[in-house]
Amino acid sequence: MIGNLDSYRIFAEVARRKSFSGAAKALYISQPAVSLAIMNLENELGSRLFVRSPKGVTLTYEGQLLHEYVESALNLVNMGESKLAELHNLESGELRIGLGDTISRYFLLPHLVKFHQMYPNISLRVINRTTPDLCSLVKSGEIDLAICNLPVKDPALKVKKCMSVHDIFVCGDKFRDACRSPMPFEKIAELPLVLLESKSNSRRYVEEYLLSKGVRIRAEIELGSHDLLLEFARFNFGVACVIEEFSRDYLQKGLVWKVELEEEIPERAIGFCSLKSVQLSPASARFVEIVESGIINSKGGSA
Repeated sequence: MIGNLDSYRIFAEVARRKSFSGAAKALYISQPAVSLAIMNLENELGSRLFVRSPKGVTLTYEGQLLHEYVESALNLVNMGESKLAELHNLESGELRIGLGDTISRYFLLPHLVKFHQMYPNISLRVINRTTPDLCSLVKSGEIDLAICNLPVKDPALKVKKCMSVHDIFVCGDKFRDACRSPMPFEKIAELPLVLLESKSNSRRYVEEYLLSKGVRIRAEIELGSHDLLLEFARFNFGVACVIEEFSRDYLQKGLVWKVELEEEIPERAIGFCSLKSVQLSPASARFVEIVESGIINSKGGSA
């Protein structure tokens, strides 16, 4: 493109005010700077754009032709800048996030409700998948942010912990007597186990930890949701591996019972995953702030 955007802004201002001095005052630059910009633009285009006179300047035929297109182009640029400002002010835009069913129901939903109430003009695009699938969606650019079961080890992703969770085993009345005393992992492996699908991060974490202790577990029943794990344990299909923080309602009501272990499974975390190479959108960055603020306030309220 001949010239640059600043030159065309100066050209449009001179045409609007029919004066070099008037354009200089409006643009907060010197009159010589305006004159130089117009002279350079005329030289580059090979056309005279203004007729100079003691009363000011008027557009030539070539200048009028150029001005029609420059005005349209600058209007589009201004509209683009305005829309971008709306995005940064969260007056418009889209929040594109991915999360698992369990995380959405037991952890994220209140934060999503708050975000939507604060920024009703931001459209929500929420995708439910397993952690490996969500990481792939982040890397492909289909979502900006994923809330995943950690650990996630991918050099392309930035991972930020937001909540600690604990994996436990629970049972219904049928298995309660057998599980009253603290049990070693070897005994757990002998029970009929109800586990999440093998590709889930939660199950992988537990399996790999027990395997590091020399114990291999297998699923009697595999399920796709945390709620189903609790229900199958409740109705005595087997002993289920669940997240303690998301099972408190069942535990407090006595619908299932926590199996005591000789050794607790180390805590892990839920966290945000985003591309290292790409800055979060304003909507995603604000959502992360809301979640983190809610977690801090919740901890403060329970202290």
